[in-house]
Amino acid sequence: MKLVLGIDGGGTRTRASIVAVHAGVAGEQVLAHGENGSIKRLRVGAEAAEANLRELLKDVFAQAGVTGVSAACCGVASCSLPGIVEWITAVLKDFGAERCEVVGDEVIALDAAFQGGPGILQIAGTGSNTIGRAPDGSREWAGGYSSRLGDEGSGYWIGLHSIRRALHAFDREEPTQVLKKVGEIWGTPGLEDLVSLGDGTPGPDFAALAPAINELAEAGDPVALTVLRQAAADLVEFVLLVRAKLRRKHGIAGEVPVAWTGGVVEKMTIVREAFFAGLHAAAPEMPVGSEGVIPLDGALWRAKRLAEATN
Repeated sequence: MKLVLGIDGGGTRTRASIVAVHAGVAGEQVLAHGENGSIKRLRVGAEAAEANLRELLKDVFAQAGVTGVSAACCGVASCSLPGIVEWITAVLKDFGAERCEVVGDEVIALDAAFQGGPGILQIAGTGSNTIGRAPDGSREWAGGYSSRLGDEGSGYWIGLHSIRRALHAFDREEPTQVLKKVGEIWGTPGLEDLVSLGDGTPGPDFAALAPAINELAEAGDPVALTVLRQAAADLVEFVLLVRAKLRRKHGIAGEVPVAWTGGVVEKMTIVREAFFAGLHAAAPEMPVGSEGVIPLDGALWRAKRLAEATN
């Protein structure tokens, strides 16, 4: 039996599981599972990220009643930044991980969907990114250029652009409840207060507005509806762009499957239906997963492979 640890360090929260893998036996036994705050340093700062990671690991190791694992894989946003891999690896070693790897959160999501095989994954949560993998393992991307420079179709983008469009609607004296709703959430009594807070540094959590924007869209608010429909259109465009790159640069003749993950597609019916409809209209034969993938499954899959390599 080998114990492995998987960690999904998303933009807003971090999940971890420890499972027991038995040689020659199908399946696995989940010994522990836990959640905590983000370990993305750019989002919460180095001190909070360290505390969140250590608290989460302390929890799952206590649940499992173990003091180490054969292998651990952590997928985290911005893992390419200097020092991130070394920091997380050191923490994992402190908790008794014999072998470790730290990869991007998009990598574990891709492996959750395709387990090393070819496919296209659309990530649409707090941020967004589209990644495709060819049969030879090489990858192509579209989008994912941070909340300020891109991340179209993400929760952050939805919150920010709903306010932008609502301000334009205010100037044109067009109806929308977006500014009223945002003011209630932010506690800003007037428009000047809302603009001042929205333009502040550090700014508010625009992604946290996405659920409220979704509710307004479902109620028929024209600004919210426009934003969600544009979000879906952008996500479709990114998938088709990656599909075209895989075909042109890697000689893929047939279709590759598409998977998705993240609350924007999972929880926003308007976005999800428009996303599916847009992909079907553009590529009717392209297989699209009906359920979102769970990135943590990809981290566990990679950890199991790492543990097997020690045999």
